[in-house]
Amino acid sequence: MVKELARIIEIPEGVAVEIGDDATVKVTGPLGTVSRRLWYPGIEIRKDESSLVVDAEITRKRHRSMVGTTAAHLNNMIKGVTDGFEYRMKAVYSHFPIQLKATKEELLISNFLGERKARSARIMGGSQVEVKGDTVIVTGIDKELVGQTMANIEQATKVRGFDVRVFQDGIYLVDKR
Repeated sequence: MVKELARIIEIPEGVAVEIGDDATVKVTGPLGTVSRRLWYPGIEIRKDESSLVVDAEITRKRHRSMVGTTAAHLNNMIKGVTDGFEYRMKAVYSHFPIQLKATKEELLISNFLGERKARSARIMGGSQVEVKGDTVIVTGIDKELVGQTMANIEQATKVRGFDVRVFQDGIYLVDKR
């Protein structure tokens, strides 16, 4: 019994997809351009009129899973250039008010647990960080870069040397859009 492996991804209007010789896929839409190399042995990505087809020559379990992974990456790229990704985070503190300041390369976190030195979280390439009071909004068109920026911010406010059941200060993810 052979299952159909091909996954078909519809390309919305206003989005252009180019597939290079080295399996580099470039997706251009209203919000910008995302490019990524999606190569795996035995996996083929081809473009029809208004859709992308991800297929495998071999029907083994690893190739089936890689077809689904490649299709998910392509869906995320298309969603990123049409709608974008937005993660909302909230600064939580009990005694020492956290002060946040975003620059182009990093988010500075001052007065965390009363520390004198400011902590910093790196902002990845294609992400933008906006601070509104205690809310941090991370936006961008590349899901992986936006998620890594959010993780960097969360890791920068990790409590060390104290009981985490008592000291629950930090910047935490509240909403994904």
